[in-house]
Amino acid sequence: MSFQSNDLFSIAGKIAIVTGGSRGIGKMIAQGYVENGVKTYISSRKTEACRETAEELSEKGECIAFPADLSTQEGRDLFVGEIKERESKLDILVNNAGAAWGAAYEEYPDEGYDKVMDINVKAIFTLTRDLMPLLLKNASQENPSRVINIGSIDGLRVSSTDNFAYGASKAAVHFLTKNLAVRFGPKGLTVNAIAPGPFESQMMGYMLKNFRDKIEGENPLGRIGNPFDMAGLAIFLASGAAKYMTGQVIALDGGRSLGASQK
Repeated sequence: MSFQSNDLFSIAGKIAIVTGGSRGIGKMIAQGYVENGVKTYISSRKTEACRETAEELSEKGECIAFPADLSTQEGRDLFVGEIKERESKLDILVNNAGAAWGAAYEEYPDEGYDKVMDINVKAIFTLTRDLMPLLLKNASQENPSRVINIGSIDGLRVSSTDNFAYGASKAAVHFLTKNLAVRFGPKGLTVNAIAPGPFESQMMGYMLKNFRDKIEGENPLGRIGNPFDMAGLAIFLASGAAKYMTGQVIALDGGRSLGASQK
């Protein structure tokens, strides 16, 4: 047994899917995987953006665009069918695609609540279920396959913004992570979740544009997250160093979910 970093943290040669991989957190993770030798499929509802990102990342490794609307049964079926035609196994599934909807409590629309829950929770459940045969194909206790769900610190503590469905959906993602970890651990699959705080993303665009100084000032580490932070944790969770870790929800937030900075 070797404890050299190359053995502990290498993910080269693996096959991964990153949903919502054309921008934001998904792109950060996809780039980390591609640059470290992982054959990476990315999906996005926006065809052109998905292809542009895959083309960009392919300059440093192997990245394949599979545009798909994973919020619909038809979109998921087409996506899973395409993957099964190309691959006989899957090592890593990153469930990152998500949506948010903000509105005052008294005016919060049913369609907004349903959309967030369908994309953030149901789509993760169904896509993971449908890809499970590929994930378990060569999985073992010694070399487990990995599912990494992207939750949020809004699923760990109550947000001050009117994102009622979003916080509830991410708390559900965290619990689904634990449920699947217990169910599939004996079959050689680890399931963990990353709960990000503020990162550069379209979803955070409005808040960062208008309140960036306040957000960074309240963070114990004094900044928002960057691509290096996100890629580092995603690589760790997919590596040999994390093969005895499952069912964990890891806050990646500079300590913000614990409280505001006490300067």
